[in-house]
Amino acid sequence: MEWLTLGLFCAALLLCVVFDLPILLALAAGLLLFLLYGRRRGSSWRELIGAALSGIGTVKNILITFFLIGVLTALWRAAGTVPVIVCYASALIRPSVFLLMTFLLNCGVSVLTGTAFGAAATMGVICAAIGAALGVDVRLVGGAVLSGVYFGDRCSPVSTSALLVAALTETDIFHNIRRMLHSALVPFLLSCAVYALLGLFSGRAGEVPDLRALFEREFALHWLALLPAAVILLLSALRVNVKAAMAASILTALPLCLMMQRAEPLALLKMSFTGFHAADPEVGRMLDGGGVFSMLKVAGIVCLSSSYSGIFQKTGLLDGMKRAVDALARRTTPFAAMLCTSALTGMVACNQTLTIMLTSQLCGGSELDGADFANDLEDTAVILAPLVPWSIAGGVPLAAVGAPVSALLLACYLYLLPLWRLAVSLRQKRRAPSAG
Repeated sequence: MEWLTLGLFCAALLLCVVFDLPILLALAAGLLLFLLYGRRRGSSWRELIGAALSGIGTVKNILITFFLIGVLTALWRAAGTVPVIVCYASALIRPSVFLLMTFLLNCGVSVLTGTAFGAAATMGVICAAIGAALGVDVRLVGGAVLSGVYFGDRCSPVSTSALLVAALTETDIFHNIRRMLHSALVPFLLSCAVYALLGLFSGRAGEVPDLRALFEREFALHWLALLPAAVILLLSALRVNVKAAMAASILTALPLCLMMQRAEPLALLKMSFTGFHAADPEVGRMLDGGGVFSMLKVAGIVCLSSSYSGIFQKTGLLDGMKRAVDALARRTTPFAAMLCTSALTGMVACNQTLTIMLTSQLCGGSELDGADFANDLEDTAVILAPLVPWSIAGGVPLAAVGAPVSALLLACYLYLLPLWRLAVSLRQKRRAPSAG
């Protein structure tokens, strides 16, 4: 019965991928399947609904944060923060180091914005345009962009995935970020070396587009527009609560929108919900987005996915699979077991959020230390989800920059990080008996 239920859920996810249907439909079908399974096992509807709601209750703070992120991403665009960052960053690009700069610039923008999709839609699109002008293979550009946007998506203080992992593991996000930066140092440096070497052979004659002239059609570009980003970075460094840091950044952006960019108050209020939309179509293709409504889909995914955890605990649906994961962790290492689990859940889930939730649910008993568990989740589920060819986690950023799916093969940071961590965990396991 357990395998039939899970098989039907996988089939629902596959149908949504094949027919390009919203993943929320499959998740809703999964909720119904799991409720019916629980009913068949003897639980009452009241108990099952209560279990589902208790699962959602574990991520209620995340939902509040999603609201703030939606407002923040819209106002950063309207205040000129994102355009100024992009203009300053693109001025650093040189043909000889184009791929390396593409990786680094997308790392930087994704750390600031906390979203892989948003970074790909802004800096990623710009790097793709510059790459086309320089004659660089779009697959190389796509791989460098994908590596960069998930560097920040993994370890930004305003990243929805980092906040979700912190909530699931009941750990401090700033402590997690310090650990993530440490574990990613070697893979990051190796990725820089790879893209620097590839860049030596990929560039041709061409000119870097004048982005300042383009953005000046819509914005007053001034260094003051960097203040909202500076505020959130400073407060994050001081370990101020993430929601308070985002609120402070929003309050910093408001006067810039009103006084420097001459936005109307009512239009700004509407924009906070519906997102920024540029009057100039060419600017809009690069910058449109943000707003509370843009977060509704991911909020729905998180709500439905988190409801599963309560039902699974109530019904024991995943107990057999958890025992298999625990056995694998004992034979190898907890990280190796989580790596295998997240690879499988990523293939099934087709999105990053559900991959994180399912991996956390299945591997919850493999590690006693919550901080270790959080770091391992970040270095497996968060990073591997974009490598699944049919997952929206990698498909959306690649589509934004116009790169084919084969660009996944060149997203070297997404391979190097989990492989490095796997090698370290296996080495530590070999050394453990002799240390005793």
